[in-house]
Amino acid sequence: MRQPTRNLSDKFFLVLKGIAMGTANKVPGVSGGIVAYVAGFYEEFIYSFQKLNLKALKLLAAGRLRSFMYYINGRFLGLLILGELISYFTVSLGFDVLISYYPILVWAAFFGMILGSIYYLTRSYEDWTSRKVIFLMAGALVGIATSLLDPATQNTNLLFVFFCGMVSISGMTLPGLSGSYLLILFGNYVLLMVDSVNAFLNAVVLTLQGDVSWWYDPMQTELLLILTVFVAGSLAGLISFSHLLGWTFKHYRDETNATIIGFITGSLGVVWPWKREIFKLSETGIALLDNNGNRIVENYQRYWPSITSGHTWLAILMIAVGFAIVYLLDHYGNKANPA
Repeated sequence: MRQPTRNLSDKFFLVLKGIAMGTANKVPGVSGGIVAYVAGFYEEFIYSFQKLNLKALKLLAAGRLRSFMYYINGRFLGLLILGELISYFTVSLGFDVLISYYPILVWAAFFGMILGSIYYLTRSYEDWTSRKVIFLMAGALVGIATSLLDPATQNTNLLFVFFCGMVSISGMTLPGLSGSYLLILFGNYVLLMVDSVNAFLNAVVLTLQGDVSWWYDPMQTELLLILTVFVAGSLAGLISFSHLLGWTFKHYRDETNATIIGFITGSLGVVWPWKREIFKLSETGIALLDNNGNRIVENYQRYWPSITSGHTWLAILMIAVGFAIVYLLDHYGNKANPA
C-alpha cells in the first residue's frame, strides 16, 4: 500500500480523528474503530500496524530510525497516537464528567453517530449479494449477542489479564466491538482501566517526588504487574488482529466490509441511550466502590423512554447531532482525505 502525502490541513484533521478515536475507545459500548472506518483511513490504519513485525524490529535495533519510521508509516501512526493522548488528558476527561451528569444525552449522541455510520456505510456499499448479506447478519448477531451477555467476576490471573488485553484491543481494530464493554463482560474493567491505571499514576507522582515507598506495597506492585501484562496483551492483540484483518481485506474485501457493517449494526443495543446502571453489590447488598469512591457498574437495564418527556426529545436531538457529526466526518473523508 502506497503511503499518501499529507499537507498541514490533513495532518491537523488526522490529529482530530485520533482525538475522536481516543474518546470513543474510552466509552463502554463505543468502538474507536468506527471512527477510522467512517473517516476513510481504516485500511491504512490496519496496514500500518501490520508493519510492526520482525523487519521493523531489525531496523530499530540497527539504529535506522528514519527507515523504521517510513516502514511502519510512522508519521500517520504518530499523529493518531498524539490525538489519542490529547484525548486521554482532555476530551475524554470531559466526557467522564458529562456521562456522570448527563448519561442519556451522551449515550444518545453516540447512538446517533453509530446510526449515521450504518447509513453512510450501507449507502456507499453496492452490490449486496446473498453471500454478503449472510456475512452482514453474522456480524450483527455477534454484536447483538455481545450486548446480551452477563458480566463475569473479576479475575486477576495473569494469563486471563493477557487475554483481556488481546481481546479488548479489538475496539481499535474492529469497528462495532467495544474493548471497554468487553472488559466489563470479562469482569475486569475496573481492575484494568481504573485500579491499575491509578496505581501507575500514583507510582509516577511519588517517584517524581523522590518517594519510592510504593515499591514495597504488595498491592501496588501487583496492580503494576497486572497493568504491564495487560499492555503486553494489548500490543500482541493489536499486531495479530491487524495482520488477520489485513489478510481478510486482501482476500475477502467485500465479505469483511459486510461483516464490519454487521458488527456496527449489532452494537446499537450496547449504546441504547435509555438504560439504568446496575451496580456491583457486596454479599450484604452494599454497593462496592472503586479507588475513587465511585460505585462500580456491573451491567445496564434498558428501557423504553416516555415520548411525552422533554428530556426524551432532547436526547433525540442529541441523536441527530451524533448523526450530523458522522456526516461531517464522511464528507471530509470523501473530499479531503488522501486515498
